[in-house]
Amino acid sequence: MVPELHISLIHKLCIYHKFSGFKVGTCRLCGASGKTVSNVVGVCVKCLREKEEALGIALEIHRKYRLAIGLPIEPPRDPKGVRCTLCVNECSIPENSIGFCGLWRNVEGSLRFVEGHGYGVLHSYLDPLPTNCVATPVCPAATGVGYPRFSVSTHAEYGYYNLAVFFAGCNLDCIFCQNWHHKDIAVSPKLRRRYLKSDEKLVEEAVKNDRVTCICFFGGDPGPHTVYSLEVSRKILTYAKEHNIVKRICWETNGLENPGVMKEMARLSLESGGIVKIDWKACSPQVYQALTGVNGWKAVERVKQNIKLVSEMARERPEIPLLVVSVLLVPGYVDEQELECMAKYISVIDKSTPVVLLAFHPDHLLRDLPPTSINHAVKAYEIFRSYEIEKVFIGNEWLLGPYY
Repeated sequence: MVPELHISLIHKLCIYHKFSGFKVGTCRLCGASGKTVSNVVGVCVKCLREKEEALGIALEIHRKYRLAIGLPIEPPRDPKGVRCTLCVNECSIPENSIGFCGLWRNVEGSLRFVEGHGYGVLHSYLDPLPTNCVATPVCPAATGVGYPRFSVSTHAEYGYYNLAVFFAGCNLDCIFCQNWHHKDIAVSPKLRRRYLKSDEKLVEEAVKNDRVTCICFFGGDPGPHTVYSLEVSRKILTYAKEHNIVKRICWETNGLENPGVMKEMARLSLESGGIVKIDWKACSPQVYQALTGVNGWKAVERVKQNIKLVSEMARERPEIPLLVVSVLLVPGYVDEQELECMAKYISVIDKSTPVVLLAFHPDHLLRDLPPTSINHAVKAYEIFRSYEIEKVFIGNEWLLGPYY
């Protein structure tokens, strides 16, 4: 049964009026046109999947943007460089240069974080619970599940806070990024130092405030910061165990981490009552790469691998889902074929994995597509339910409208 989408008629009309003026896009290869063909991408989704030359066209916008802000246009592959294994990009970084994320540097033959060990480039703030988190429908902070070990209330944790840790930098180059300013911070030494925080300072923020019950690492992406964030998390959980208090560790990530790193991230969430949220961008490698700028074949396989890894660990704590998979419904590109592929894979791994379908809105470089249509969201919901995924939710539903 499709969930009722509680969007007022006035709100729908306001959103529709705001976004109804989008120009029709045209595919540079086949000539297909429509509201869900992006001139920024340059090609339609059918050509992306079927024509070899389509991907080169789609990558043009990534190259232009990254050159303009001073980031490598693709993960470096210097045979004499220093190799980083934190994520699927596995950059081999030339001397005195940076990796794809902009945060790891080859300094005289050694791999070093750009601001030194023990520091993160981030913005941390208190977010009142329950908050608008991807995992809210199944989170202890919103539901009370796991009380008293993993939650301080049998209901929503009103009066408590999430310590939100927003990292600058990312190992993807999503053209629709809603927080794209983080790349400006990552590439600027002056801006980085404005957002520099030691691990001791962040641990103090998390443990000294007894109203903080969860710590969520997101961004950007926590992937490039996992050396820092894992150390911070271990210290927080040591304090929580010693004082018998709730401090959940949560991650919102693209799922491209080295599986060894992902396993440790998931372990800390498992022990603390937290949740790992993996955002799966697309299932077809060509579509994934067109949207994110990195090798789609390697990325999709890594996402699948980490979903499987965390799903298997989730069996140790059935009362709270350890894994939540989110999917951004990009008009025209994350279509029924992409959704069928994702749903099929998740259903084989674990049908109890919650899936959150997120509405898209135009931002960053991809501003020539409309927000997600109501029909698109409903169809996506039906696809995942047809594969017997037990918990499927639609997020950001206030963005939905009759756009296409």
